[in-house]
Amino acid sequence: MLMEVKNQFKISFLSVKYALMREMLNKTTFITNVLFMILNNASFIVQWIVLFSLKDNVGGYTFDQVMLLWGISAGTYGVSHFFFSNSYHLSELINNGKLDSFLVQPKNVLLSVITTDVTTSALGDIIYGYLMVLIFGLTPLNLLLFTVFSILGGITLTCISIILNSLSFWFSKTDVIADTGNNMMTNFANYPDGIFKGGIKLMFFTILPVAFVNHIPVQLLTKFNLGLFLIVVLVTIIFIILAFTIFYKGLKRYSSSNLMVARI
Repeated sequence: MLMEVKNQFKISFLSVKYALMREMLNKTTFITNVLFMILNNASFIVQWIVLFSLKDNVGGYTFDQVMLLWGISAGTYGVSHFFFSNSYHLSELINNGKLDSFLVQPKNVLLSVITTDVTTSALGDIIYGYLMVLIFGLTPLNLLLFTVFSILGGITLTCISIILNSLSFWFSKTDVIADTGNNMMTNFANYPDGIFKGGIKLMFFTILPVAFVNHIPVQLLTKFNLGLFLIVVLVTIIFIILAFTIFYKGLKRYSSSNLMVARI
């Protein structure tokens, strides 16, 4: 069992590696995409500098904490979109019957699908996240925690996308729902949770777990708490189980297009 898991992760890693190599064939475009993503993220610092010149804190967050929040948000987004890019295109593959080539391979179907492509600009998000930690919260522990939270949060974001896109097995035109849910996760992640109240804040701990992906990790970077850390890990595991369960239940309803596409 452990050997099968090890082999599957090795295959997924190679899939990402070869997808990255394809993207790096044009090095100029590759480097430009990464640099412009870093600059795009950095441009929002200006609005926070202006805002904090008027107030000492926003939603209970200091300027440094907001920068760490943006770092965590960028890191989780980057991990999800770089390593599991195709999870955001599952609806298209399902609706057009393009899962055929994955079904005939002796590998885990879901992992094969979501790791078959990369979004190169997402590397810029990961780099930007580390820059925020280096500038606004540099300690050896924070660097380690940031890496862990970026991976856990990236996996959770991926699982949410898989769950939402897998609705296409049962319903039509669910790509709009998936896009909306994914955009909400990304947009809410960039703002302190203290500015949200009532039902919206409750949603952060349930349907769209922004709190566990972004807000709680920032708290833990400021002051580590083992109990909260374990809760974040547990939530990630729960969403992994949900994503795999829903995808494979839906896969039983999949209708092939009889379109076989060669994959190298």
